[in-house]
Amino acid sequence: MSSLADTAIVPAPRRPTMPTILILAAKEIREGFRNRWVVATTLLLAALALTLALLGSAPTGTVGASRLDVVTVSLASLTIFLVPLIALLLSHDAIAGEAERGTLLLLLAYPVGRTAVILGKFLGQLAILAFATVLGYGAAALAVGWNLGLAAWGAFAAMVGASILLGGVFLALGLLASTLVRQRSTAGGIAIGLWLLFVILYDMAFLGLLVATGGHSLPPALVDTLLALNPTDAYRLLTLGMAGTGGLTGIGALAGHTALTPPILVAVLLAWTAAPLALAALVFSRREL
Repeated sequence: MSSLADTAIVPAPRRPTMPTILILAAKEIREGFRNRWVVATTLLLAALALTLALLGSAPTGTVGASRLDVVTVSLASLTIFLVPLIALLLSHDAIAGEAERGTLLLLLAYPVGRTAVILGKFLGQLAILAFATVLGYGAAALAVGWNLGLAAWGAFAAMVGASILLGGVFLALGLLASTLVRQRSTAGGIAIGLWLLFVILYDMAFLGLLVATGGHSLPPALVDTLLALNPTDAYRLLTLGMAGTGGLTGIGALAGHTALTPPILVAVLLAWTAAPLALAALVFSRREL
């Protein structure tokens, strides 16, 4: 008979609790301030947003739109290129970087679960990105539209909220990349590849498909599926197709002929966030350190 000493005891996996996740999120925010990520991101978004706000509102006299509506459209277009890149830069080394520095083993020596680490890092990075987006874009909006009506401010607030959702998608994708590899450089390469795929290459392929059809319209269900398969396209349709700003963009016409309503598009962005996060937690739970 084997004794108790010979019996291997496997500890039960620690379940993530909200206090633990919030503590880890606060740690991530402090590190963001310490590494100047918050300041640099906020200044970059504010500088570009103010430039667009002050120089990009010339069409208001010809299209009959308010200056804030034009700024909202300009910032939404900027978000598609800039926010995913910032999010990937924030998150791509969250796990791989700590593993290289040797701090990941120290962190896991505390009574925290690996899923809590993933969720805490995600929430902390999302708070950093949300702070930078609200402050940077808000400065531009106040510069041109502080005395405008509630409708224009409502469209602007919806755009900012959707921008944070889009950032959350790419934070989750960056965390997934960081759990799949062991070197920061490899995770950085994957992050750049993801940005190129979703921001540039996918739409080029979509446009090529439209050209290849020879002017024949694609089935609406296929178009909706292709749009939902790219989070940046879902964001573009959600923000640039809104009632207040849809008339300023070409995608406004598409928004009136699609089954992807705003609630569905928000659900698409949330699903694009939840799926990579769940996969990152699964991969990290089985990763050997």
